[in-house]
Amino acid sequence: MATVVDLFTYPVKGCAGTPVDSTYLTPAGLAHDRSFMVVSLDGVYRTQRRDPRLALVRPTVSADGGRLTLASAEPGGEHGMVHVAVTTSAPRRDVDLFGATYQGIDQGDEAAAWLSDFLGTPSRLVRVPPEHDRKTDGLTPGTSGYADSSAVHLLSRASLAHLHTKMAERGTPPLAMDRFRPNIVIDGHPEGPHGEDWSAVPHAEDRIRRMTIGEAELGYTKLAVRCAVTLVDQEAGARGGPEPLRTLADYRRAPGGGVVFGAKFSVLRTGKLSVGDEVVVQEWGDAEA
Repeated sequence: MATVVDLFTYPVKGCAGTPVDSTYLTPAGLAHDRSFMVVSLDGVYRTQRRDPRLALVRPTVSADGGRLTLASAEPGGEHGMVHVAVTTSAPRRDVDLFGATYQGIDQGDEAAAWLSDFLGTPSRLVRVPPEHDRKTDGLTPGTSGYADSSAVHLLSRASLAHLHTKMAERGTPPLAMDRFRPNIVIDGHPEGPHGEDWSAVPHAEDRIRRMTIGEAELGYTKLAVRCAVTLVDQEAGARGGPEPLRTLADYRRAPGGGVVFGAKFSVLRTGKLSVGDEVVVQEWGDAEA
């Protein structure tokens, strides 16, 4: 049996993840996931690709979504924290996410000043409007907030263990799972399409096309193409070297370019998710990599 061993939501795009034992899967992903985004004064998105210190911002959201806290995780914690009374009624503004224009609700000067000081560059904080109607692509179209693409990113421990085996052949130490910023981490033995035990098979998630977890149902969209964010040490908020991209390039190249690790999913049915939930695969397909 395959089960969920970790759940992570990332309330502010690019910032640290928040582990949860239980949460609700909305049409746009785990509750509050990528609901907020840090942008430049011109409204252009910020991510760890250019601003790795975002990894040191620890966001927490109240259960009702009405209060956001941003706390510094840097050694010494000299920046402290800022509390934001979340607004959904302020004027909308254009924001740029990978060249596409969406709307964002500015969350005020106090949050902007704290982020600008922490990152060392003028910044604002915006929230997804309630009327946000983004369509995501892939095999199973869906929606998401300010995520790079699909609503949910799933990764298995077996895939990470296989990567560590490959890295060890280079004499390179293993990396933490947080380098890959998954929403759902699974472990165990999903039953393969012909009843196989896939407990130690890496990248089984590549072949899942439809599955249920807890009360929710998810449909495969695409493989997760990895970028420079995986080079950022999430505890240091700085780039840590060429891994894992160097090793992944040896054996996980995508037909369309880039390297892939993990899979993305759209939400077919909302519902509660919890650590310990069984992963039941209804449909399998051929791996794209």
